[in-house]
Amino acid sequence: MKIWNNKIDFSFDKKIENFTSGKDSKIDLLLAPHDIIGTIAHVIMLKSIGLLNKKDLKILIYELRNIYVNEILKNNFQIHEGIEDIHSQIEILLTNRLGEVGKKIHSGRSRNDQILLDLKLFIRAEIQEIVSITYSLFDLLLELSEKYKNILMPGYTHYQIAMPSSFGLWFAAYAESLIDDLLLIRTAYRIVNKNPLGSAAGYGSSLPLNRKMTTYLLGFEELNYNVIYAQMGRGKMERIVSESIASLANTLSKMAQDICLYSNQNFNFISFPDHLTTGSSIMPHKKNLDVFEMIRAKCNRMISLPNEISLISSNLCSGYHRDFQVIKERFIPIFEEIKKCFSMFKYMLRHIIVRKDILKEEKYKYLFSVEVVNRLVIEKGYSFREAYKKVGVEIQNNCFKPFTNSFYSHEGSIGNLCNKQIRNLMKNVIKEFDFDKINEVVKRLVYRHIHFDDSSMNPIFF
Repeated sequence: MKIWNNKIDFSFDKKIENFTSGKDSKIDLLLAPHDIIGTIAHVIMLKSIGLLNKKDLKILIYELRNIYVNEILKNNFQIHEGIEDIHSQIEILLTNRLGEVGKKIHSGRSRNDQILLDLKLFIRAEIQEIVSITYSLFDLLLELSEKYKNILMPGYTHYQIAMPSSFGLWFAAYAESLIDDLLLIRTAYRIVNKNPLGSAAGYGSSLPLNRKMTTYLLGFEELNYNVIYAQMGRGKMERIVSESIASLANTLSKMAQDICLYSNQNFNFISFPDHLTTGSSIMPHKKNLDVFEMIRAKCNRMISLPNEISLISSNLCSGYHRDFQVIKERFIPIFEEIKKCFSMFKYMLRHIIVRKDILKEEKYKYLFSVEVVNRLVIEKGYSFREAYKKVGVEIQNNCFKPFTNSFYSHEGSIGNLCNKQIRNLMKNVIKEFDFDKINEVVKRLVYRHIHFDDSSMNPIFF
């Protein structure tokens, strides 16, 4: 059944239908709660401009809430065979159950602004979950940083032994990286958090829509004012959001690579219990960290998504194009994938085993060459270049003696991790999200009684 079919005895070619529908019916199930929320806000607005009466509004909201609470939340909702998308399914359900009033919900809307709205509401909810799980990993990394802050490890440049580092410094580095990742998420969130509803097919509507009302009802920060630009947000929005998620994925991928390297027997800095590793079908000694290799691969695939979206959308003119459906199929699953990677990363790190005597090995004595240079500068009055040359000659002549009593005091160094300051930075970033406001949107539209003030026609919730 096609809600756009206006012809008698029309039969849609099944091959065309199967090819163009893609995975919409499966993916759109994730958008179902958001389509209901958007539709409730829309019908309230239609009542305010006189296109629905109180009776129609009451029965529509009752049934929309019923679908949300008793079908979607309880996993009893499905998109039936032959129904194109979530928007069509809900409109058909309402029409079958309520009669003609169900056909009124699409006044002033197009499926173009409807899917854009659903995606924005979906992204807002997913970003809230991503921020929460990112903070939980951040918290664990700082916990591990404090626990192992006095255990030294080699630092590397060019994969060559460089200078002393510590596990405290290493864990905290990735914690601070997550802060900058969330700054990008915050920017993407603000771009998403603008109301497209009322842009219809991209050129507005001759109906007297109240777009500011739906902006308020749905908890958006602002409107997408220009109706053409609202539709131009498709593709651009997904690319920007995927770029911010790719930044998170990059942090996880880089740390996963560190862990794979450091657990190698030639490094032997860290290890994990046997039950968290896999083996070989031929080599009985193997302990493979497949989890981190899988995280690395999945995250690297996520890093490629912004480029894929750019290639699909960059040469499209303004207006809607069916190409966006292909983006949707790749874009929506990224949220579940990044959340699973975070969850597994945290699970594994809770079992990490840190080796405590790494720097006793002879091969690491040159880690302290800079310490000896600095001692000559501080205690003997050498210029840095003189001291550097002297130590270089000692190393060349194999008579170098390391000075291992290093003391680092400046901010962000081994001896002064600044973890408290790093934690405060993260808390300040998270405060900038308005999650309480968007959580209230759902409570208000789904669970609260709605009354219209006849003098102002504005809805009152209580």
